[in-house]
Amino acid sequence: MKYLKASILLLLVWACKEPIQSQKKDITSSLYETYEDYKEPSLDKRRIKHEDIIKLLEEHRDDSEVEIHKVGESIEGRSLNLVSLGNGNTDVFLWSQMHGNEPTATQAIFDILNFFKSRDFQEEKSEILSNLRLHFLPMLNPDGAEVFKRENRLGIDINRDALRLQSPEGQTLKRVRDSLQADFGFNLHDQSTYYNAERTEKPATISYLAPAYNYEKDVDEGRGNAMKVIVFMNRIIQQYAPGQVGRYNDDFEPRAFGDNIQKWGTSTILIESGGYADDREKQEIRKLNYVSILSALYSIATENYRDIGIEQYEQIPENDRKLFDLKLTEVTYELLGKPYILDIGINQLEVDKEGNRDYWFSSRVIDQGDLSTYYGYDTFDGKGYTLVPGKVYPEIFENMSAVTQDPDRVRKLLKEGFTCIRVRNIPVDALYSPIPLHMATPGYQMPEFKLEAGKNPTFLLEKDGDYKFALINGFLLDLSEADPKFLEQWGRKNAMIYR
Repeated sequence: MKYLKASILLLLVWACKEPIQSQKKDITSSLYETYEDYKEPSLDKRRIKHEDIIKLLEEHRDDSEVEIHKVGESIEGRSLNLVSLGNGNTDVFLWSQMHGNEPTATQAIFDILNFFKSRDFQEEKSEILSNLRLHFLPMLNPDGAEVFKRENRLGIDINRDALRLQSPEGQTLKRVRDSLQADFGFNLHDQSTYYNAERTEKPATISYLAPAYNYEKDVDEGRGNAMKVIVFMNRIIQQYAPGQVGRYNDDFEPRAFGDNIQKWGTSTILIESGGYADDREKQEIRKLNYVSILSALYSIATENYRDIGIEQYEQIPENDRKLFDLKLTEVTYELLGKPYILDIGINQLEVDKEGNRDYWFSSRVIDQGDLSTYYGYDTFDGKGYTLVPGKVYPEIFENMSAVTQDPDRVRKLLKEGFTCIRVRNIPVDALYSPIPLHMATPGYQMPEFKLEAGKNPTFLLEKDGDYKFALINGFLLDLSEADPKFLEQWGRKNAMIYR
């Protein structure tokens, strides 16, 4: 533990300097490696709600070093709370979940509060808390979080309400910022998982921005300081997600809070949590938020960021939006008797279940044609494979369990080219098929197959007269080998139900 404490300090000091190759292995086993000791276990899924964080705030009220004050209410009457700690002269204000469906940083804030509450790393925490006064406003849009939507109950984007201030949430944010006259502000968001670092296949897992405060994008001392802290954070994150940091577009938006808070004199830093391979619940990205924010706080506390050159900010690649969940390349598609070679870009879109705590998938073809400048979290080389539409199985099953409990039969049907079965008794509350076969009512007739944007991506890939792969609801299955865990590997993926 003594080594880990020292290595945290080394990591943060190092980040203000140029990286030294020989130090990397030891340094990167500090904040990141100890994260699980402070991760808040009750927030293990993205779809969190106001009631979840209120329980945690009550627990933190027992900490004599922490002050918690109600500073406002949402339209539906949910409380907005400010958590403050530290005794320094520099005020840092961090607010999260201005958009109700962007919870990653809210989770990270409670991890950070656990870190400060712990008895570990006293020297490092003292450095921060003796120099800074920290203020956290987690979940600014609790009404949106309740239904996992971007907008508030009024149906507006709070981040476009900085001038008119029609929303009580926006009014609270403005009032708190003005009362604190914070030196630094952290505007914490989630961005689309389909952003990539410009001209690379890597997702923009974390994107940063020092927002402009005018159309000319001038850089004064305040904005320059935000840029320097961002360079500092980028160096840290590069150790864990190399090449996966982007720079958000800095066009001035006169209605946005980030741009205006920068204009009002607070050095403002936007952090956007994007995508990371095999991390749909964004728990790895949550960890990167934790590391990134703590690193930034240390830099501000020690003022190490002042020695960083602003020009390094411009070297961070810009965000681009050229990622798919799945990209198929050079698949043969026959149309009106002629073969064509196409790339196909597919996204596995989430549909909220009742209560907005969980979701199922309804995937779509997003684009097709020459997608050579696009990338995929997963990419399948379709050269030599021919796309073949699936068929409806002619017999009717009595109920869903007649096939859901027989993985061999499911695989056999797919190998024979069937992608949909008809079931006589589908429960009224069934939203989706839990196996890689679409289900339909007895009278269902499959429409003519069309490969085009907006359609559900379901078809087979044939090669040498055999169906080698099935694509069901945007998820690819290898049919070439029998696997006793065939349905287990399907996991929480789903197919559609057609009534």
